[in-house]
Amino acid sequence: MTFGFGQRRGGQLPVELTSFVGRSDELALIGDGLERSRLVTLVGPGGVGKSRTALRAAGSMADRFTDGVRLVELSALHDPELIPATLAGVLELPEQSGISVLDAVVEHLRDRRTLLVLDTCEHLVDACAMLCDILLREAAGLSVLATSRQPLDVPGERCVPIAPLPREDAVDLFTQRAAEVTATTADREQTLALAERLDGIPLALELAAVRLRAVPLVELVARLDRRFEVLTGGRRTSLTRHQTLRTAIDWSHDLCTPQERLLWARLSVFAGSFRLSAAEQVCAGEGLTAEEVVEALIGLVDKSVVRRIGEDGGRYRLLDTIREYGAGRLAESGDAEAVRRRHFAFYDALVGRFWDEFTTPAQVELYRAVREDVADVRAALEYGCGAGGRAAEAVWMAARLGGYWRSAGALSEGRYWIDKGLDRTPPDCAERAWGLLMTGAMSVWSGDLETALERFPQAREVARSAGEHFVVTLAEAYLAALSALAGDTGALVAFEEARIRIIGSGDLMTIGVVHYEGALLLGVLGDTEGALRLAEEGLAFLEGTGDRQLYGATLTAQGVVLALAGRHEESVTQLRRGLEAAVEIGEVLVAGLACMALAWDAARDGRHVRACWLLGYGEAARRLSGDPVALLPRLLEEQEAVQKAVRSALGAADHDRWRGVGARLSAGEVLDAVRADLDVPRSEARPPAPRSANDVLTRREREVAALVAQGLSNREIAERLVISKRTVDAHVEHILAKLGIGSRTQIPAVAGP
Repeated sequence: MTFGFGQRRGGQLPVELTSFVGRSDELALIGDGLERSRLVTLVGPGGVGKSRTALRAAGSMADRFTDGVRLVELSALHDPELIPATLAGVLELPEQSGISVLDAVVEHLRDRRTLLVLDTCEHLVDACAMLCDILLREAAGLSVLATSRQPLDVPGERCVPIAPLPREDAVDLFTQRAAEVTATTADREQTLALAERLDGIPLALELAAVRLRAVPLVELVARLDRRFEVLTGGRRTSLTRHQTLRTAIDWSHDLCTPQERLLWARLSVFAGSFRLSAAEQVCAGEGLTAEEVVEALIGLVDKSVVRRIGEDGGRYRLLDTIREYGAGRLAESGDAEAVRRRHFAFYDALVGRFWDEFTTPAQVELYRAVREDVADVRAALEYGCGAGGRAAEAVWMAARLGGYWRSAGALSEGRYWIDKGLDRTPPDCAERAWGLLMTGAMSVWSGDLETALERFPQAREVARSAGEHFVVTLAEAYLAALSALAGDTGALVAFEEARIRIIGSGDLMTIGVVHYEGALLLGVLGDTEGALRLAEEGLAFLEGTGDRQLYGATLTAQGVVLALAGRHEESVTQLRRGLEAAVEIGEVLVAGLACMALAWDAARDGRHVRACWLLGYGEAARRLSGDPVALLPRLLEEQEAVQKAVRSALGAADHDRWRGVGARLSAGEVLDAVRADLDVPRSEARPPAPRSANDVLTRREREVAALVAQGLSNREIAERLVISKRTVDAHVEHILAKLGIGSRTQIPAVAGP
């Protein structure tokens, strides 16, 4: 609960930033639950620590799941239609023609032993329940650990209630958090009183601990006690836990300055994490200048209302419960629409820079920026598609992200947003023409030629009506290429004419696309020399511009054609360069194609293990069955021949093992192995180095371990650290488990302060 994070690419579990307190019983129930059932849901109210407990449990059980633990964060997602695409993104699955995203996810998980952590399901409970029901029926090795304020009600579900902390653990939590903000030792009796009044709710305790910066504990308890007495009419009775948390947040809100309260409300419009620049532009307005935003944000961070996150601490995030509270305040203010308009404008401007500076040295940084802010880009698209008169702007926003959707393997999401906006867009506007054109291009990239043949003529007609002549040219180029693929070789004349017009436009993005896709087209038709000529021309246009996506795609296409032509040394050089460029922006599809062609070279040299894991990565990253590249007969023939030769050379067992290794590698790990020309990836070459106690133990566990090493008993340690003996017992158990030792007498040899 005391960490902030955004959805990580690949779904890696986040690093814990603060110590974890208590929950030993719940962790045991979760472990037992996942032994008996494949769906365990942690259920409890907001602010109680469900997410933190789930992540601690998932991390402790990672060894049970040979294919990994993946975190799927849903708090920033509000459209249930996008849950499968979000999960596919976490699994780093590419788009596949003729198969839905959900089916692709099922196929990927079917033979894997994986734990999915679905965090924050309550606002999408029906869609999450349906997803779990389908996945668990189809993928026998899959387990799901979910967090929600209510059960998912899926057959076989086991629920583990996450209640507020018991008194001793609540005291321990408050004491530890208090030590982070003040050097004064907390008085145990006063801490007990505070923990009791706040009903052991972790978020409430953490908000209270921050107040110790301003007032001593005895005064803090007295003020809180008076507030609760007012709310209960002076009676010494308890509020409900929901009221207790609400009251604790109200109290923090009351202690904020007017500018901090205003900023808190306006920050609730952010779906994910944000940078200071975003807060300044979105939240500055009536009653709050941009300069005041900075000071107010510092104040909210000091009060733990806003959390600083990210490797450089340069991003900020509100916990879900805090965001919900702020959203309520924003709705009451009458300012919500103006803030949402500014939010839309900010992310529309980000997408505009992504489009305008695509073929510049800024491309890599802009990809990073869009990935970081994708939750808020989605929120802006949702607002644009739903707001009166903004649907055309939303279509234009989603269309300009075409390169991002492809790189992220999220073409179905891009098409989803464009189609959603097209339903509300005027029939003859330029934005509609671009939306139709881009969904046609996305259909080509995913091998859905039927949709492409429908969209390009529509785009051409709308563009003619709207006077958008560039779209007309692009649509005609694609239509000519598709006609050539269908056997009308005369259409190549029309394609060439369109290519010349595109070159004349000077638009480097489109010039890059038409040349690398043209090279693939000619390769399909067997014109190797023509394909290589177009690739060379495309590279000449892109050389030195800073573009990595189109440059990498062109190099890879060139490398594939060279490989098919038997020019192996040249091919490997270009494929490696293409892989470098693709990994730099996270272009998993192009990286997969480059690795498959590199596997052919490895197999030709008798390096069958290397060929096998390269094939495994390539097959996991790019499915040839429905990809337009699969239209290259010679490519498919080569692929099938290499697969057969590698399997024969290694034997079925080793083939399956190394293929699985490749499928689990990240693009960065593959690039490292390719750069070093390794037969075996580094992760498989030797066992991982043992982790030291400082690596695996939390700060509190290191303190306990040091005192154990000095010969203190658990009770003496409890008195020294002002925590309960039961908590010390749990810490010692965790230390033994983490260090893989069986007795506390072994702790002095491996752990220190």
